[in-house]
Amino acid sequence: MKIFETHAHYDDRAFREDRDRLLKKMNEEGVEYIVNIGCSMDSSRKITELVTQYDFLYGTVGVHPDDVKDLTEEDMGELEALSQRDKILAIGEIGLDYHYDDVERDVQKKWFVRQLAIAKQQELPVVIHSRDAAKDTLDIMKAEYDGKKGGVIHCFSYGVEMAREYLDRGYYLGIGGVVTFKNGRKLKEVVEYAPLDQMVLETDSPYLAPVPFRGKRNCSLYLTYVAEEIAGIKQVPVEEVLEITFHNARKLYKL
Repeated sequence: MKIFETHAHYDDRAFREDRDRLLKKMNEEGVEYIVNIGCSMDSSRKITELVTQYDFLYGTVGVHPDDVKDLTEEDMGELEALSQRDKILAIGEIGLDYHYDDVERDVQKKWFVRQLAIAKQQELPVVIHSRDAAKDTLDIMKAEYDGKKGGVIHCFSYGVEMAREYLDRGYYLGIGGVVTFKNGRKLKEVVEYAPLDQMVLETDSPYLAPVPFRGKRNCSLYLTYVAEEIAGIKQVPVEEVLEITFHNARKLYKL
């Protein structure tokens, strides 16, 4: 049983005490690939170093919409250089987040567009963060990113209609712990609708742990609970979910 973890944050301080032991344990227990996702300039720098320490660990570089307020063009030059490092597979997570509105929407849009430009220039897929910003995210994706190198809509949180827009354009949907929540009905409907060959598994570790670990620190070992939930919704064996999503993730990240 091979598992591909497409979205985690093992550079996070939540793993400061046991990062090395935990990562090695996961790999020994069937988590064959882990992609560690950048969310700030600092994390992107750390990730390019972290991935050199483990054969099975890969990374992305990018700045999350909550962290774009103080970005500069110099940062974009550095991000472009970081994206060319060994084992860096994509630009992300980038996008829009209107949930708290801590960062002005025009500022978020500016740096989203700028990072999409780097992805296009470097011919890399994208990892998209979109929360409470469905229309603006899609509009920018349509206008600024041709999608030829692909990408994933991380922690997909919209309904079937929005899922169709992305699926029709060839993107993958990132499915994580929320699908196991009692209040995750909307995501369950999306999973029922979407083809398995356009889904990938993710945890967003240390966040969004699935039931029965909800509220605790998440880790990639818990992806089996996500796969079991998807298998139940799709009425297929869990082994089929793991096999297809593994293949999808390799295709997404070109591994």
